[in-house]
Amino acid sequence: MLRERKLLFPMKDSWKMGRLRRVSTLVALTAAASFLAQASRQAATDQPLNLTKDVAVPMRDATILRADVLLPSSTGRFPVLVYRTPYGKQFALKEYKAFEKAVARGYAVVIQDVRGRYASDGEFNPYQNEGRDGYDTIEWAARQSWSDGNVGTFGLSYPGAVQWLAAVENPPHLKAMVPAMTFSTPCNFFYSGGVFDGSWLDWIWFNIAPDVRRRMNLPGPKTHKEAAESWKSDHERMQSYLPMSELPDLKQVAPFYYQWLSHPPADPWWDWAELRNKYDRVHAAVLNISGWYDEAYGPDGATINFNGLLAARKTERDPRTRTIIGPWTHGGQEESRSGDREFGSTAAIDYDELILRWMDHYLRGIDNGVGREKPVRLFVMGDNIWRDEDAWPIARTREQSFYLASKPPNSQTGRLEIASGKSARPDSTFLSDPAHPVTDPFTEYGAHDYRSFAGREDVLVFDTEPLAADTELTGSIRAEIYLSADVPDLDLWVRLLDVAPDGTAHNLMSPGLDVLRASYRNGTVTPELLKPNSSVKLTLDRMLTSNTFLAGHRIRVQISGAFFPHFSRNLQTGESEITSSATRIAHVRIFHDTKHPSRIVLPIIPR
Repeated sequence: MLRERKLLFPMKDSWKMGRLRRVSTLVALTAAASFLAQASRQAATDQPLNLTKDVAVPMRDATILRADVLLPSSTGRFPVLVYRTPYGKQFALKEYKAFEKAVARGYAVVIQDVRGRYASDGEFNPYQNEGRDGYDTIEWAARQSWSDGNVGTFGLSYPGAVQWLAAVENPPHLKAMVPAMTFSTPCNFFYSGGVFDGSWLDWIWFNIAPDVRRRMNLPGPKTHKEAAESWKSDHERMQSYLPMSELPDLKQVAPFYYQWLSHPPADPWWDWAELRNKYDRVHAAVLNISGWYDEAYGPDGATINFNGLLAARKTERDPRTRTIIGPWTHGGQEESRSGDREFGSTAAIDYDELILRWMDHYLRGIDNGVGREKPVRLFVMGDNIWRDEDAWPIARTREQSFYLASKPPNSQTGRLEIASGKSARPDSTFLSDPAHPVTDPFTEYGAHDYRSFAGREDVLVFDTEPLAADTELTGSIRAEIYLSADVPDLDLWVRLLDVAPDGTAHNLMSPGLDVLRASYRNGTVTPELLKPNSSVKLTLDRMLTSNTFLAGHRIRVQISGAFFPHFSRNLQTGESEITSSATRIAHVRIFHDTKHPSRIVLPIIPR
């Protein structure tokens, strides 16, 4: 969804509040800059540039999209790189010399405003037009007199999503693509675990609404600076507004937002954005890129899309796909720090060179070693090293269960035990109040210290004993939690943290993979409400990471009923927060006896 996380055009404003800081970081690091961020330091960029602005690109319905085309100074036909963005092609060209590096390397580059944005005609309807428009743009580029017919695409976040949506339309001339930090399914993009993603609100507010107001002459902020000022006073009201579908602020500028809200995650309406059943339509070489602290959909997308392509291409000698996952936040691939964790100088990558090497091999046929590299490259946090693997998940993985157990006397934390049935009490309880939800005290993604959550009445915490040796977890994590509640619905958050000897408790992923709405536990369109005070097993199986818990550290599981404002709140009445506003306090029991062995199953890599 590529919000802030989905956002991405270059801009110099540095917003210093809330989630805006993540947005401006993305803005500065993605879009064209994400592609070739170090290009300005390359001597090659000083060569003459052949630039034509606002070139008309007709779509099949006669709508005109406009692109800036950059060509090498020499004459001839060249492979083409296409970059499509909703964030303004002019900003990319103004702020960065990145595209020039690709041109100096012998590529033609097409930078296009998507439908309804900036210089392009039509109405902006996020993602829904990108498949057809992307196909038409790729095929247009292949037909041009300066094109040799080989087309590649690149981009991060929204510019990553547009690549997949076009690729599943099977454009004949698309030969290679590098979709970074993007999704695999609307179920983990617009929603996650059945819960609507709250960051779409600020994505629209900062990235979409100002230009829409300018184009339509509507009242309200028309620049990013004005949007930031308005957000200071209005964001708490907008984020907390109930029912969500009646929020007045976006009615004129983003009618698509209310359309999204009207469709639950399992609604077949979303199939236009579903990739998981369409990999056999994709024939390009695909390099997937994400980070462990990326938006939740990012590492999920990088692994699911990778394995989906492998399955679809199992008869091919070279499946032409690879996945790379670093320790990064969304758009932070050229940084060594994610939040409060520093991972060393090797954590940052040369993103532009990574993309150009892929394109050199699959568009130009250069034998540069890309075809001989292992298909999976992972950064192991804690050890702070890169490691190449043959597959995801790693074949040598050994699953290890840790069972929840009650608190020892005078302790704020429960225990995680290797054996079940060791709990002195059969259950632990917590309170969940939608009117006062558990709220993330940090405003930026990345690793942060959540030790203060221990001992709260609305949070449960369970720890192992200090580990005797370094313990690596790399792969998918599964939580199986038995619970009951005195309400018909609730959200269950199960977060995994690394606790250092000094008490620092760092999260290992961004929020989203670690939540499940109880009424969505079987993925049905119609909610399956709970029977109050009856036990039910909830399984969260979408978490993933690569982290070595060093000797002396503890593994922590943190449980709550909300993690606001990242995702919407469950009202706990059985009604949807999208159409209702009344809330109800829940008393939740987490069972951990022999009949209800709540546990977390971790992917241990033997040493």
